[in-house]
Amino acid sequence: MDVSSVIKTWKTTRFWFLDLANRYDNDQLNVIPHGFNNNLIWHLGHVISVQDSLIYKSTGVSSTLPDELRLKYKPGSRPENVADGTEIDLIKSLLLAQIDWTEKDMAQQLFGPFQERTLSTGYHLGSLEDAFVFNNFHEGLHMGYFMGIKKFV
Repeated sequence: MDVSSVIKTWKTTRFWFLDLANRYDNDQLNVIPHGFNNNLIWHLGHVISVQDSLIYKSTGVSSTLPDELRLKYKPGSRPENVADGTEIDLIKSLLLAQIDWTEKDMAQQLFGPFQERTLSTGYHLGSLEDAFVFNNFHEGLHMGYFMGIKKFV
């Protein structure tokens, strides 16, 4: 698979997330508007956590993220407390750093055999390529949620 277009899409989405996040202060990033379950910073942390699971966990490679962050923003989680400035800065930095790490690991052919699984959405991940494609779909969904929440912040 030529992943260049998949990576290009991923980078575009991540740069857009970062640009949008930088328009809000820490208090605004933590607001959970009425009718929503999450806040802006949760969506950023969540896409980072899910990418790690889709790409790294599925290939048997150790996580690139601190365990606390990965678990706090995993699927099914919700904000349980306010993310402080240090956590917000870390999440923002990881939006782009994660791409660099992944590209480097791909170039070094670090990823092992892919562990197939079907996601709760019904989407079957049969290969690393499937995981990259689904990751972009997933991040697009969360961009939509992000755009919806920002109207109320």
